[in-house]
Amino acid sequence: MDRCTTKLTAVARTAQMRPLRTILSQCRCASSTPTIPPCDFKPQPYKGITYESAIKVRKANLNPALLTYYKKPVMVYQGHMQWLWDTEGKRYLDLFGGIVTVSVGHCHPKVNAAAKAQLDKLWHTTNIYLHPTIHEYAEKLSEKLPGNLKVVYFTNSGSEANDLALFMARLHTGVFDVISLRNAYHGASPYLMGLTALSTWRYNVPTGFGIHQTMNPDPFRGPWGGARCRDSPSQTIRHCDCPEGQCHAGDMYIGQLEDVLQYSFPKGKVGGFFAESIQGVGGSVQFPKNFLKRAFEMIRARGGLCISDEVQTGFGRLGTDYWGFQTHGVIPDIVTMAKGIGNGFPLAAVVTTPEIAASMSKAIHFNTFGGNPVACAIGSAVLDVIDAEKTQQNAHVVGTYCIQQLMKLRDEFEFVGDVRGKGLMIGLELVKNKATRAPLPPEDVASIWEDTKDMGILIGKGGLYGTAFRIKPPMCITKEDVNFAVAVLRKAFENYRDRK
Repeated sequence: MDRCTTKLTAVARTAQMRPLRTILSQCRCASSTPTIPPCDFKPQPYKGITYESAIKVRKANLNPALLTYYKKPVMVYQGHMQWLWDTEGKRYLDLFGGIVTVSVGHCHPKVNAAAKAQLDKLWHTTNIYLHPTIHEYAEKLSEKLPGNLKVVYFTNSGSEANDLALFMARLHTGVFDVISLRNAYHGASPYLMGLTALSTWRYNVPTGFGIHQTMNPDPFRGPWGGARCRDSPSQTIRHCDCPEGQCHAGDMYIGQLEDVLQYSFPKGKVGGFFAESIQGVGGSVQFPKNFLKRAFEMIRARGGLCISDEVQTGFGRLGTDYWGFQTHGVIPDIVTMAKGIGNGFPLAAVVTTPEIAASMSKAIHFNTFGGNPVACAIGSAVLDVIDAEKTQQNAHVVGTYCIQQLMKLRDEFEFVGDVRGKGLMIGLELVKNKATRAPLPPEDVASIWEDTKDMGILIGKGGLYGTAFRIKPPMCITKEDVNFAVAVLRKAFENYRDRK
């Protein structure tokens, strides 16, 4: 017999039997740390600022409200595809992709080459002049969108893109009042703070003039939801008695939207409706099937525009489609995009129809850095890599596999309440118990989260209570990587269970 079997046999013979999980926790062989998959890339030796000095600078010279992950923050200095290295040489599997920003891989060689080639030709010139990259890229990007979504406005961030889309909708419709969903995140600029409906991101200043929110259609945490609501490989564990092809929860949430429109808006009028295809910062929340389609119909019947926030869900991340809104069977009037558009380079865009764009021609609209030559060269290269390396297909195959493996953890651990998502836009929510769905206390979530970092994976957190693990890695991740990540999560969950 091996050491584990010998030890377990000896313990089992003792007069006072203990729970099996206690016995297993005492067995070193049964609790070894998962082994990180191999990587041939060799990072350069680190020679920069010391860790201690960086901590001092962060406290003295950087935004004091800046969120810093982990008790001992990770100081990252080099990345390659799905991997990150800290200044001590430790390698991590990046399951958060720079907050869902690294789409095709850290420092992807083809994207790097495009940036370097453009740097040698032209860093910047005003867009009052013609330069090739902005025109080549605008045409290539617009070809990726359906319908009459043909006019591109380049910006530098997702917040800037949503800011412009909000302005555009009000200007085109002549209606000031717009609506978004509770639990939504669309940016933290003063203009957008009212559109974002998460209290953790709101300051006590006047915001949200003319902006309203309706109940978030969350099949897991909302008042209504069942086991057949979502377009996901993983459904909620809540009971569902809806007939095939019907969704009682969706009906109820649509009723809430109709109620807000009827009571809180100018009669029969609305300027626009903002929605993410899957809520990102809110914890990877998915809506009941057909909710977004019915919501768009209601908004358009009142003369409003439908704005799809694809900042996190675009560029193939959901696997089955290039854009998240396509998974809902809709075509918006305005699309905003950022993050994965430039694989981490500051780049964003608003795409709309020629008719809506014409409303913006009543005055000069200009963005100094929007459409910068380097940014456009990088954005163009990202589109090429997504097509050539089939990262959208990989997001579908590997993402579905990841969700299926995480579902096993949900079934195994009482405090894993929900697994949801599509492609590589995945959430795992922690609860006190599955029956009440009450959130797991923050200190308990933090203890699990710290454990996963120590074992070599970096994951995000989201949701109002910070209890949803956000798994949104670069789309080059492999099934071997998923197996490692799931093994780490299982070990962290076991450690937490044994501590309790």
